[in-house]
Amino acid sequence: MNIYLPIAEMSVNAALFLSMGCAVGFLSGLFGVGGGFLLTPLLIFMGVPSAVAVGTGSMQILASSVSGAIAQYRRKNVDVKMGAVLVAGGIVGSVIGVSLMKILRQMGQFDLFVSLSYVTFLGAVGALMMIESIGTLRRTGGHVARKTGQHSWVHGLPFKMRFHRSKLYISVIPPAMIGAFVGFMAAIMGVGGGFVMVPAMIYLLRVPTSVVIGTSLFQIVFVMAVTTLLQAMQNKAVDVVLALLLIVGGVIGAQFGASAGDRLKGEQLRFMLAALVLLVCLRIGWDLMTKPAEIYSIGPVLGGGF
Repeated sequence: MNIYLPIAEMSVNAALFLSMGCAVGFLSGLFGVGGGFLLTPLLIFMGVPSAVAVGTGSMQILASSVSGAIAQYRRKNVDVKMGAVLVAGGIVGSVIGVSLMKILRQMGQFDLFVSLSYVTFLGAVGALMMIESIGTLRRTGGHVARKTGQHSWVHGLPFKMRFHRSKLYISVIPPAMIGAFVGFMAAIMGVGGGFVMVPAMIYLLRVPTSVVIGTSLFQIVFVMAVTTLLQAMQNKAVDVVLALLLIVGGVIGAQFGASAGDRLKGEQLRFMLAALVLLVCLRIGWDLMTKPAEIYSIGPVLGGGF
């Protein structure tokens, strides 16, 4: 059954995009990530305009993160004070990202910027994850636990605040900067940024692992809500019909993914996720290097005065 997407201005097969949402949901449940790094490129590969893919991906991530954040809050795994600092930084980053997106679209360079951002970022993250997972798989002596009480350069920064739930007394600057970077990524790439925030909170801020996931989801919900609103108002880039198809499919797929994830070891999941990230990176990189099927495109001429 074909339906028309009013914002993307294209007719698509509803079953195909439901299946896509289901597949992304399955991977999200399997790996415990939002799936935005995979969803946005898939939408672009299917012919959805880059700006609409990014904006609609924000709405899908928002919907998929709400239930997880509520569950984590009920388990008291959310540091609300730390989350508020992350949200404040995230909103600033999101505003900057959406404004930059508008400028790049007017210049006609947004598609290229998104592709380069994905290749650079996913390539770096995927390579680091692959190296770490291979090293873990080769090791036989178990994992190395994070040492408590360690101090780094973060603890020497000013504007310190006490975060009781995380049992930390650190500067608000690093979490605000992490939040801003994730908010910028959400606006430009359509990703939740959890796979960046979680390692940063564990290894840089020394937040206890039990609190990290819930606090990360708390931040993602509010930042993605602001990002989705800004994308809809400023860039008209959120297609609600497309988002609903992806959300319904994602909810179904996530249930099966979570069940499958319980049967695999953590290091195996990290290896598979790293391989998936690198494959997406290579696919986008290939599109950048190959000759396009249609060299010319028809579009409005900016600044023509007519």
